[in-house]
Amino acid sequence: MATPGEASVNDSHVGKNKQTPGRYWQEPQQVGKNQNKDGEQALKDLQHKEQTTHTTKKRKQEEDRGDGKKFISGKSDPFPGPAPVPADRVQKFKRKDKTKKPGRQQYKLRDVITRSNNSSEIAQNQAAQFDLLLPEEAGFLEGDEDEDTCMISQEDIAEAVDITSGAKYFNLKLSQFGPYRLDYSKTGRHLLLGGRRGHIACLDWQSKQLMCEINVMESINDVKWLHSESMYAVAQKKWLYIYDSSGIELHCIRKFNDVLRMQFLPYHFLLATASATSFLQYLDVTVGKEVAAICTKTGRLDVMCQNPQNAIIHLGHPNGTVTLWSPNQKEALIKMLCHQGGVRSVTVDKTGTYMVTSGMDKKLKVYDIRAFKPLKSYFLPAGASCLSLSQRGLLSAATGDVVQVYKDVWSTPVTKPYMAHRVRGTAWGLHFCPFEDVLGVGHGDGFTSMLIPGAGEPNFDGLDSNPYRSAKQRQEWEVKALLEKIQPELINLDPAELGRVDRATFEQRHQDRVQALGYDPLAKEKFVPKYKKKGRSSAGAVERRKKQVAHEDQRDEIRKTVEDKIKMEKERKDTEKQKVALHSQKSALDRFNK
Repeated sequence: MATPGEASVNDSHVGKNKQTPGRYWQEPQQVGKNQNKDGEQALKDLQHKEQTTHTTKKRKQEEDRGDGKKFISGKSDPFPGPAPVPADRVQKFKRKDKTKKPGRQQYKLRDVITRSNNSSEIAQNQAAQFDLLLPEEAGFLEGDEDEDTCMISQEDIAEAVDITSGAKYFNLKLSQFGPYRLDYSKTGRHLLLGGRRGHIACLDWQSKQLMCEINVMESINDVKWLHSESMYAVAQKKWLYIYDSSGIELHCIRKFNDVLRMQFLPYHFLLATASATSFLQYLDVTVGKEVAAICTKTGRLDVMCQNPQNAIIHLGHPNGTVTLWSPNQKEALIKMLCHQGGVRSVTVDKTGTYMVTSGMDKKLKVYDIRAFKPLKSYFLPAGASCLSLSQRGLLSAATGDVVQVYKDVWSTPVTKPYMAHRVRGTAWGLHFCPFEDVLGVGHGDGFTSMLIPGAGEPNFDGLDSNPYRSAKQRQEWEVKALLEKIQPELINLDPAELGRVDRATFEQRHQDRVQALGYDPLAKEKFVPKYKKKGRSSAGAVERRKKQVAHEDQRDEIRKTVEDKIKMEKERKDTEKQKVALHSQKSALDRFNK
């Protein structure tokens, strides 16, 4: 007889039909038996219906997945694939044309070129996609009807804009040590001023915080920031000096004497100087050594600028010519006759496409550097002593104490300036601030910061030029920039040549190699018979073996000439047969022959 415990074990709940909990859409169950049965039947029908619809949905999803569409939360993506990018934005970030692939024999080179083209195309598309996310846009000053924007004063602009932008218009009265040269750092955050009578000041011009201020008690010709705001170079009366941001003298470089103008190449870490003794010199600031010293033989060099695209130095001369220089050659790459008088100022836009020059003939000319041809020519009544181009293509020209800004000088004929402003003294230096709508003017009475709407690039590259970087970020950027430093040997008039494949023939390369080495590395070595024992290396046997090998080359040449002769003879016989066949054919006129 089973105990009550055993009965409870045998009577398991597994075999029973487990009732599902009620749902909110179901009606409350009635008390009667018939009503309970009807409720159970309806519940079963509802469960079967839910299961059927679930399997139908799942099957439909699997069928849709076979088409290759992506799913989000169980639904098909209405916009499959990557987002399309406008072609004009992709063209904006194009670095180079696709390299032509060689024949199939050079399969390794084909793979390298294919990977390079693919990586550059991916980088171009990614840059174009990220460009859509940039929040800032460049704007320009627009006047009302029948109103010239050049008549709007700086005071009116400063009152109309917000407080932060209005504070960027200011004047520094420094009449004791002027006139002043100026330079903005690469990030556009710091300003360096150098007075003709020895005054040097560097400051964070946005917060108006002074970093250092010294007087070198010697005349100053030019000032220039180096790779960061921690060091700057000063061209003094005799020699070139390097100072840090605290005003402490770091170096006195006596090889660089009588320097008049300077340009710093940021990606090569080179300081290019032009002197009164007609020398163009390059200083590597990473090791402190002179890279090149070129005697231009063109007299005093006081007009100088650089091409930001290819790091070529442009020099203006008193005879009206502009010459282009590289540290790799002792002669000028290009010589251009630009003016009938001496050249007063030269500047190049950031894309390296256009060059603007002004001369003693009171003309301002725009050149296309790609073709080295003039595009536009303008006549200024007083001529332009200083020129500067902004990141957005605005041109500033100083004539005496009046600073004029022009817009679209190379695309459309310009009849009037975009903006104009009169400073307190004769302008001695012009420079647009990077990533800001600001133009700095150094003059005889000090310094003036002008507001020029639409001058600066609105979006900056945080990995290259970040105005808001901390000291730690600056140190990391400096280490990375030093590791990626470009060697001066790579400075070339056309940077695209560095990525091209040299398609010289094998014979030309072989001849160059023979001239460089002094012997032919592919020439056959002289045959030396192997020594054999048992009397087989007697003098006669050795000579016989030498004669057997000596005529192998001649045999190949003779065999080749014989084959050519046989081929030519065969071709001659074929032509003769064709002529005979043509003569043997009867013509309709043969019946008249007697």
